Amino acid sequence: MAVVASASELNADASGAEEAAAPPSIARLSPEERIAELTRGLHTALEEAIDSPMRWQVLLDASATLWRYSGGNVALLMMQMAQRGTQEPTLVAGYKEWARHGRTVLRGEHALWVIAPRTASMQELILPDGKRKLLPANQAAPDDAVSRGKKNVITGWRGQAVFDVTQTEGTPLLVPRADAHGGADVGDLWSSLREVAKEHSFRVEVSGFQHGYTSGYTDFEARRIQVGAWMNDEERVAVLAHELGHVLLHGPDDRLGRLYGSSANHRGLAEVEAESVAYTVLRAHGIDRGPQSASYLAGWADAVIRAEKDLKHGSADGWVPTSRVDIAKSVLGRVTGAAKGILAVSDPPGFGGKFAAASADRTVADNPTYAGVPGPNASLNGPEIAGP
Repeated sequence: MAVVASASELNADASGAEEAAAPPSIARLSPEERIAELTRGLHTALEEAIDSPMRWQVLLDASATLWRYSGGNVALLMMQMAQRGTQEPTLVAGYKEWARHGRTVLRGEHALWVIAPRTASMQELILPDGKRKLLPANQAAPDDAVSRGKKNVITGWRGQAVFDVTQTEGTPLLVPRADAHGGADVGDLWSSLREVAKEHSFRVEVSGFQHGYTSGYTDFEARRIQVGAWMNDEERVAVLAHELGHVLLHGPDDRLGRLYGSSANHRGLAEVEAESVAYTVLRAHGIDRGPQSASYLAGWADAVIRAEKDLKHGSADGWVPTSRVDIAKSVLGRVTGAAKGILAVSDPPGFGGKFAAASADRTVADNPTYAGVPGPNASLNGPEIAGP
């Protein structure tokens, strides 16, 4: 069942446009039911993507265009546009956001739905025993607690109505696609990727020494990324983007990174993640290097499921993948989170799918996984991790 809301209904109450009214059959959905509906749609999209290498690549292509959105919301937007037989979304915003940019939603258009966070202002406290505790900002704190200030934290999820630029009219707005620019300036992109490495305290070396049969290698202990000197400039950029995927996702401090390092099966899935990061980053800059090793996601997912069953990890080890969809959801979230951190620095053409906030943080943020769609516990990472 598609989740839709008409523009005419949104026009009737502009003050409630962000939480749009929907046709009668959908309007009866409670917030929890709407999230469940969106979640089912997300699972369907991921099942298709993991079973079809072509669908996975299409999802990565969309992630390159909509890189400011989470992977789960990219999948949801793609699914809803496909249901309507329309072109892929390029720039998506809520009713009020479009109005701020001089555009209005066309009469009769139906909203697309994404998953957005519910946030609340909380105070972070340090108790006498050293434990950290969150309390609502308006609640009195214990006298013996030390305040660490207030933070906006995620307390749950909600459905949010948005519209693609093709569903609006008004002030002309150029929405460039990366491939319309004939590809990136490889030298500039190389410099940007080196800057990302520097932010994570890694140095980049171009060397004629080959580590095994690889074209690149990341040494976490020495904080060094090695890229082969025998490659051309575009190949070096691709390898560096791949290695940055490892830096952001597979370090010794990452719980899934530790799992990936425990067996050949997990290393295979790690390679899929790193290659998907590289593909998305390069595609956002107009560089298309063709199908990549993400094609093997289904096979590696099955291998990891078998390996996890054999290892019998307990709950103390954190999340354990139980199905292909669990793994696909995690991989997509991690890949798009890492790519977003890189692209925030490399600044590809286009809007990244949404209007950037004036105070957007250009640093690479921690990447959440999507283990379980129900509302999370309050998170001190803040709303930047919004959406499955």
